[in-house]
Amino acid sequence: MLVHRFLETSADRYPDHDALVHLGERISYLDLEHRANRLANTMLESGVKSGDRVAVLIDSSINYVIAYFAILKAGAAVVALNTVTTAKIVRNVLKDCRPSAVIVHEKRAALLKEIIPELTELKMVVVDGSVDSLENGHSSRTVALDDVFRSADPGRPGKDIRAGALASIIYTSGTTGDPRGVMLSHLNLQSNTDAIVEYLHLTHEDKVMACLPFFYSYGNSLLLTHFRVGGTVVIDGRFAFPNVVLEVMSEEKVTGFSGVPSTFAILMHKSNFTKYNWDHLRYLTQAGGPMTPALTMKITQAVPQVKIFIMYGQTEASARLSYLEPDMLFEKIGSIGKAIPGVTLTVRDNGRVCQPGEVGEIVAQGDNIMMGYWNQPEATAGVLKEDGLHTGDLALCDDDGYLFIVSRKSDMIKSGAHRISPKEIEEALAEHDDIIESAVVGIPDEIMGEVIKAVVVLRSDSTATERDILRHCQRSLPPFKVPKVIEFRNNLPKTASGKVRRHVLREAG
Repeated sequence: MLVHRFLETSADRYPDHDALVHLGERISYLDLEHRANRLANTMLESGVKSGDRVAVLIDSSINYVIAYFAILKAGAAVVALNTVTTAKIVRNVLKDCRPSAVIVHEKRAALLKEIIPELTELKMVVVDGSVDSLENGHSSRTVALDDVFRSADPGRPGKDIRAGALASIIYTSGTTGDPRGVMLSHLNLQSNTDAIVEYLHLTHEDKVMACLPFFYSYGNSLLLTHFRVGGTVVIDGRFAFPNVVLEVMSEEKVTGFSGVPSTFAILMHKSNFTKYNWDHLRYLTQAGGPMTPALTMKITQAVPQVKIFIMYGQTEASARLSYLEPDMLFEKIGSIGKAIPGVTLTVRDNGRVCQPGEVGEIVAQGDNIMMGYWNQPEATAGVLKEDGLHTGDLALCDDDGYLFIVSRKSDMIKSGAHRISPKEIEEALAEHDDIIESAVVGIPDEIMGEVIKAVVVLRSDSTATERDILRHCQRSLPPFKVPKVIEFRNNLPKTASGKVRRHVLREAG
């Protein structure tokens, strides 16, 4: 099934059922379907073709979801951008994917003003809000989303699209920090969606609280799985104020909640989660990094009747690769479980399948595995091999077939819902005149999982302070990539070949 058929099928089966709830606003499947059709038809009339890329720079909202499905209906591919970003990052991504259309919220329009004239293949810009926010003088057509909803054709476009066609490009920093666009087909997303629906036993009666952003593969999977079955997605990005979100969860009587480890740490340590009646809550899912056994125990004690699914995956796998069934949570605590339906996972060492207890790299096979990295054949060849997707994660398998992550081959930092490359931050630090060299690592944090630590070597005559370094970072990096800890050293620990010994810096805390 093509991904946009999730919406169309649910609109046919449950036309009046709430598809989305956002800050008190509700929209039914039928109304959502009509709005998506109007936008899709407008894009087609403007010259958007099958295989084109359409960028979306809108926070998670009803209009984001409309844009997402409209792009797919038009036969194009969604390029959803992180909204906590800089103009430089937006430029790099858009220059790489060369979109034929951009859909942007008026409050993000400033990020595009200087970039749009450089996008030679751009045919149209759709603004969620006032078009006056985007005065660019470019020849592309600029329209207001509200005008599209009022006047465009609400009929289904009926484009002929293959299951193997490109549906989405999700940009991730990758192990080197260079932007990598993960190409996912309709088949990739449909396969992963159906597997998750199967093991979570989702139905149209389910209602999930979506705090994770939709541009993030985990957040995207929440949207797709619930639209697949005609369920309801409650969108609330105000998790900086967790008790506000908890109140909405209680009022809406959600059946599901998903988060990364820091999400649950906040719930357990900085919210009123334990004071609510959660009789309506059926399940919790956790992914995005390892959750400590102590935190897992706190959650189960708080909501003993709720099924907790520990999950593991990668954007390159359309999100999900394995899950630990709730009944095995304590017997196999610390495990990422076994492969999801339709996926084969093996632990390999130089091509050889490891025996139980031996450490090797997790290699995955299945219809959910990405098509490759956009415009990066060498990077693609480095991870997609004859035996499957090489995840870069080291693990072992026990005698019962359960997987346990040992470490990551990558130096990527997992802070909350973000994956952060040390290289990008080190490059920003290198632009400071007083910094000779630096190394960036993640150090443990009870709430965020990891926070960013920058170890800096200054010129001998420098008078730069921690505040000076932080201000420099704040000017060139989005907030979630600004280091939380700055440590000054006379030199960095290195190997004989001159490579920084990052593990020494991490262990120093």
